[in-house]
Amino acid sequence: MTTLIAFLRAVNVGGTGKLPMAELRAMAERCGFADARTYIASGNLVFRTDTTADGARVALEAELAAWAGKPVPVFLRTPAELDDILAANPFPDAPGNRCLVTFLDAPPPEGWQSEIRHLKDEEIAAIGREIYIHYGDGMGQSRLVIPAARSGTARNLNTIRKLVEMVG
Repeated sequence: MTTLIAFLRAVNVGGTGKLPMAELRAMAERCGFADARTYIASGNLVFRTDTTADGARVALEAELAAWAGKPVPVFLRTPAELDDILAANPFPDAPGNRCLVTFLDAPPPEGWQSEIRHLKDEEIAAIGREIYIHYGDGMGQSRLVIPAARSGTARNLNTIRKLVEMVG
């Protein structure tokens, strides 16, 4: 069986898409996943499966769409991929709660940085399918807009580290 970590987009954020984590674990069980565990109520799921990552994503997205009545994108990574993402962090001195990784299905398109708006003291870099953002003064006051990141979902480094520990 393969261990996968799912990052759901737009659940339990700002009062929209309230998905109880017990329901997310039940969905994983209906998909045939084993050892489903969640971490904080922001749509993080660790599970094991004998299906491919694409098969797991399709099954979970179907369950989520039935629940939400609309598509809920899922981004899957293996524990090894998360290790690589942490190791590749271009902002290693940034506090984990001020550095976000946006998970995408593919690398950002050519010229994506030219579309960024309201850049203040934030630092931004793309490596592979991820966009790293260091919010120097924190996210609370930032007005940063990264159009290439809209189709993805972001987690801070502390959350990613905790998920890696969970699969340890």
